[in-house]
Amino acid sequence: MTLGSFVKTIQNIMRGDNGINGDAQRIEQMTWMLFLKVYDAKEEDWEFHEDDYVSIIPEALRWRNWAVDRKDGNVLTGQSLLDFVNNELFPKLKNLTVTETTPLKKSVVKAVFEDSNQYMKDGIRLRQVINEIDDIQFDEYDERHAFGEIYETILKSLQSAGNAGEFYTPRAVTDFMVKMIAPKLGERVADFACGTGGFLTSVLNVLEPQIETVEDREKYNRGIYGIEKKPLPYLLAITNMLLHDIDNPQVFHGNSLERNVREYKKSDKFDIVLMNPPYGGTENESVKINFPADLRSSETADLFMSVIMYRLNEHGRAGVIIPDGFLFGTDNAKVAIKKKLLEECNLHTVVRMPSSVFAPYTSITTNILFFDKTKKTDAVWFYRVDMPEGFKHFSKTKPMRVEHFDECVAWWKERKPIMDADADTYKAKDYTVQELAERGYDLDLCGYPTVEEEVLSPEETIQIFHEKRDSLNARIDKRLAQIEALLGVKR
Repeated sequence: MTLGSFVKTIQNIMRGDNGINGDAQRIEQMTWMLFLKVYDAKEEDWEFHEDDYVSIIPEALRWRNWAVDRKDGNVLTGQSLLDFVNNELFPKLKNLTVTETTPLKKSVVKAVFEDSNQYMKDGIRLRQVINEIDDIQFDEYDERHAFGEIYETILKSLQSAGNAGEFYTPRAVTDFMVKMIAPKLGERVADFACGTGGFLTSVLNVLEPQIETVEDREKYNRGIYGIEKKPLPYLLAITNMLLHDIDNPQVFHGNSLERNVREYKKSDKFDIVLMNPPYGGTENESVKINFPADLRSSETADLFMSVIMYRLNEHGRAGVIIPDGFLFGTDNAKVAIKKKLLEECNLHTVVRMPSSVFAPYTSITTNILFFDKTKKTDAVWFYRVDMPEGFKHFSKTKPMRVEHFDECVAWWKERKPIMDADADTYKAKDYTVQELAERGYDLDLCGYPTVEEEVLSPEETIQIFHEKRDSLNARIDKRLAQIEALLGVKR
């Protein structure tokens, strides 16, 4: 059985359990078991290399001592297994003693289980799932890295369950952004809404070949930092970090927007920020007060843009995915954030992406902002990534691939304007800050030509309306502002 089909096998076993309702719960059930299995494999490593290593997990609760079926007839199953998991395993792991001196590689166990749940009610099926997971041997290097196949299958299942939109970014996009940012060992890389760790793992894949010494290994282990608000993606991120040999993963469960941005110190800043902030959401007033009055937007993505600017080191660089609404929005907060970005950072490139990059679960159009803190912005280059030849749109079976950015990568080095062949518009062009200011900081440039709308079903139309509502509202505000300017109306 392939690692990909392994996930489907487990989901099929769980479908017969009355305690689980839907794919989201099945995946959550699977992931805490995967975590314990992976953690046990990591502990074998730590025990081999550290003579005095002591597990934070009580001996009877370690995976090897209750989950492994040794074929001796003594394995826990049925009601005995349910009683053990519900009355021993979960309560004790949720209440592990953790202090300020507890190493991260130990304290993550409590952090993972604080918000995890055990849904299954059929002890026989629970044993079947555990056996399937235990058959994977994560103690082998190749098997650990093959976890990526399991991991991506889980993410795709989450998409179809309607629960992953805000924390899943296609690998092609993360790999492209990391390639353009080019992280080096010794630099600290952060994602303040890291989801399942997609950006962080793309970074680690670039850093790992750079390791040559023990000191390099330490730099690799200390090089990444993440925060994730939701428990399920946080659990997946921690598991993913452990499998990439990050023994003390600096990935924390929390909300990056809940700290006052004025309080950040040098130690809170990073050399690189790579992220896809949640968008379309809103935060309450107690969160907004953490930002200067002019930056207090009602849009989550806007607030994250401010956090990034406050937490980026001098000479640091960033790659951030932002929806269209940020580019052409003209409300006071958006304009203030864009002015701050242009005045305090060097926004050198905006890469505009096709609307179906995040298919199949959303069609909202997004952009990648590349900027650094080397100087203030003189001019911004815009580049439009067009749909590849032979593609009408991206989909689950025909996703975006990293090679679809090849033309952009080639253009990146020479930076020349590109005119559309069949229209009086630009595919790539630079605009001065003065020109952007004269547009009222509307950055809707080098966009996609208007095409005839496809006729959709009522259900699809409603879904797309909800996804694009924020962008449409921003466009309406923009047009109203233009009309008022023509009429000489002052707000």
